[in-house]
Amino acid sequence: MKTYRKLVSLAKKRANYFCLIDPDKMDKKESVKFAKNCEKNGADGILVGGSLMINNNFEPNLKMIKKSVNIPVLIFPGIFNFVSPYADALLLLSVITSRNPQMLIGEQVRAAPLIKHYDLEAIGTAYMLIESGNHTSVNFMSGSMPLPRNKNDIAVSHALAGQYLGMNLIYLDAGSGAKYSVSNSMISAIRKNVSLPIFLGGGIKTPEEAAQKARAGADFIVTGNILEDNNDPKLIKEFADAVHQVKR
Repeated sequence: MKTYRKLVSLAKKRANYFCLIDPDKMDKKESVKFAKNCEKNGADGILVGGSLMINNNFEPNLKMIKKSVNIPVLIFPGIFNFVSPYADALLLLSVITSRNPQMLIGEQVRAAPLIKHYDLEAIGTAYMLIESGNHTSVNFMSGSMPLPRNKNDIAVSHALAGQYLGMNLIYLDAGSGAKYSVSNSMISAIRKNVSLPIFLGGGIKTPEEAAQKARAGADFIVTGNILEDNNDPKLIKEFADAVHQVKR
């Protein structure tokens, strides 16, 4: 669990910033350029993945991204088998907010033999889909209802269940294209009750908002769409600088 130990070490020092690359939206050249910009401008790591894979760009892009940067590159799978040896680790998600058995254990069983074959580090991740004001891709594709965004007690109970089941991380996600990000109060409530590192993504639109989420207790802030839409390397630095100001 080399990569996981590094993530835990990072989380003990300060809040961290990860860029999300959807390989279905970029070719290899664009992916490499974007990844290098993320590293150059202060990102602590890169997540690679998406809800759909229409263009079959996943493994070629992942391989080139891994070769082009020195920061951790993690696979962030959708509901299909995104397993490849060209990454530092894979976030093996179980959608613990779902009642769809395929999302809880079915996809993980399909992925397990390949993970073993590639000797790929798998980081057990309790993935929690939170209501965002929009019907997001992950909501539709997973067939899972998100948790109500104003029900902190329900969210805490799910996060605790993930911890007690032996998961390594909590991932709170409002989903791609979210109207609203996960509330600060929900993040704080989970942080007070759970000792696992917390990833947070979906709907974060400004560096200031990212810093607020970090202060609320998220250890790793993830942005994707906002960077793709603006295509501005300076924005990556602004996000990284804002998040890094939050010390532990």
